[in-house]
Amino acid sequence: MADATLYDYIGVAIFFASWVGYTIFADNYTKSPTLITIMHDHRAAWMHRMLERENRVVDAQILGLTMRNVALFASISVLILGGSVAILGSLEKVRGLASDLAFVQETSKAMWEIKLLILSTIFIHAFFKFAWSLRQFNYTATLLGAAPLNASEEEFSEIPEALASLGSLAVKSYNQGIRTYYFGLAALTWFLHPLLMALAGVWIVLVMYRREFRSRTLKTLIQAEKARKTTKK
Repeated sequence: MADATLYDYIGVAIFFASWVGYTIFADNYTKSPTLITIMHDHRAAWMHRMLERENRVVDAQILGLTMRNVALFASISVLILGGSVAILGSLEKVRGLASDLAFVQETSKAMWEIKLLILSTIFIHAFFKFAWSLRQFNYTATLLGAAPLNASEEEFSEIPEALASLGSLAVKSYNQGIRTYYFGLAALTWFLHPLLMALAGVWIVLVMYRREFRSRTLKTLIQAEKARKTTKK
């Protein structure tokens, strides 16, 4: 990065610090309910209900719908990577078009290549997260299919938790892939200005924090869990 400016180093450092820092915080925070923890509880309740019924077609359909969503994002990641490679192949034309835009920062060809390679790496990371999530959902589907019809008391307590835990691992990878998409879109602002990239990274953190820890969706899920436990009693 010989052509990089001080602003480039600052922007990249803040961007990746925001991403890594938030990922560590969000994936390990357990002091209060979050979307991840509350959905694990709902997932465990679902698997208990699954063991109580003989016809499990609906359960398989719900799991299949989730897997299709994950596969869609994995496919989009490949398309984005293809677009990035195509831009690298015609970089001079792209730089010529960008030079006509007053709000785009002028940088060397080498910096353009570095930015595109970093952007491609981000979406490669997203693809691997979605691909691993899809495999974990496949394993979950296998466990669901192997669940006994007349579960013993021990099985009734252990199988739902095992299914919920494996499903939560799959969702965790899926969330990390979605998170990568958010930060990938923020990384596009580097082509405008590196400090804008830093601001975009911080803004993405604030948006995701509100959605995972302070959203109305989370409050509704908590209320639903309380209602379910009350009904069970």
